Amino acid sequence: MQKTIQTNKLFVASCLSLLVTSLSFGIRAGILNDQAVRFHLDASELGTIAATAFWGFPLAIIVGGFIVDIIGMKKLLVFAFIFHLLGIVLTIFANGYWTLFASTLLIGIANGTVEATCNPLVASLFTDNKTTKLNHFHLWFPAGIVIGTLVVFGLDSMLAHGISPKPYWISQVEIGVMLIPTLIYGYLFSKLEFPVTERVASGVSTGDMYKALFNPLFGFMILCMFGTAITELFTNQWMDVLFKTVTNNAILILTFVASVQVLGRAFASPIVHKLAPQGVLFISAILSALGIYLLINLHGDAIFLGAIIFGLGVAFFWPCMIGFVAENLPRTGAVGLNLMGGAGMFAVSLYMIFMGGHYDQLTLKYLPAGADLGSYLKAADGTPMAQALAQAKSQAGPDVLHATLIIPIMLIVAFGGLVLYMRSRKKATMAAA
Repeated sequence: MQKTIQTNKLFVASCLSLLVTSLSFGIRAGILNDQAVRFHLDASELGTIAATAFWGFPLAIIVGGFIVDIIGMKKLLVFAFIFHLLGIVLTIFANGYWTLFASTLLIGIANGTVEATCNPLVASLFTDNKTTKLNHFHLWFPAGIVIGTLVVFGLDSMLAHGISPKPYWISQVEIGVMLIPTLIYGYLFSKLEFPVTERVASGVSTGDMYKALFNPLFGFMILCMFGTAITELFTNQWMDVLFKTVTNNAILILTFVASVQVLGRAFASPIVHKLAPQGVLFISAILSALGIYLLINLHGDAIFLGAIIFGLGVAFFWPCMIGFVAENLPRTGAVGLNLMGGAGMFAVSLYMIFMGGHYDQLTLKYLPAGADLGSYLKAADGTPMAQALAQAKSQAGPDVLHATLIIPIMLIVAFGGLVLYMRSRKKATMAAA
């Protein structure tokens, strides 16, 4: 009984720490344009700042994966709490590009440390039901995005009163909301005792764990993780930027996507048990590609249908990728789980930087010949230059999504092959038995 209570408390605290991670994505996505206006940032600079979280994340998750068995999960989560606290406070008092860069890096390191610790923690707590519980754990990522985007939307509606641009202190209040769950999860983890990881408990040596990382199937899953992470996280993080000129409530598109993700992960158990992780991933790739296609081609309120389809597509990507490795390659241990997450975030960081510059170039293409993008970015609202910039961005956004659509189409092929491979492997195992 005591063990069950301890397990449940650890799981709740883990979910709260992931909530902070996701709030950082949801709230930042909601204030990205405000920061651009406040500090006169172009899309390339915005892309670099947003990507910084994705640099810190893989750095922390990969390093954390290698040391979690050495220093223990509790100490790593103390570090996560400290970095979250510092990053949030620095974001509130940011005064330009470099302070935003540094604060985002700190939050990224904290986010990666949470992921590095809590994925193996959940797998260790629920050894007989890993993929389902990882889906339940990871539902707090889109849940935090829903909460974060609604916080931004709600406070904007209540406090800005139609003022354009809105006062930046409102954005600071919105960022400060993240302090509440940060302090709660820091307190909870400080009071709880942690188990050893599943790999240690099962007696798999460190040497055997490293050997398992060279399994070709693991390498294949790493490559697929690049695609699933970019499809989900790049599109979500840039939703407000890409659709700001398409609808007045662009951030609500992200809210729709994240809400569908929450529901999908909450009711993942029968789907995962029926189709297995690889089957779910195959269907997810199809829906993701269809969702992006609809986001490009639908207009007005109909665009929210595309958001729902896209949300269904990306709902299971991250937890089922982690769950597949936990179930089928358990000897890779915490390092294997964390290399998966780190690879995904690293891919997103590179893609964001590339697409930030590409978005600027596309925007310039739709501006008058010889235009200086910096001058247009500084133009006051309502001026002809500002109106021309908004029109150029509305044309450039779909081009960015067109380029991204290629990725889930490739994943359809990859996961289709994975389904066939796992089916043949199962038949071979049954025949041998």
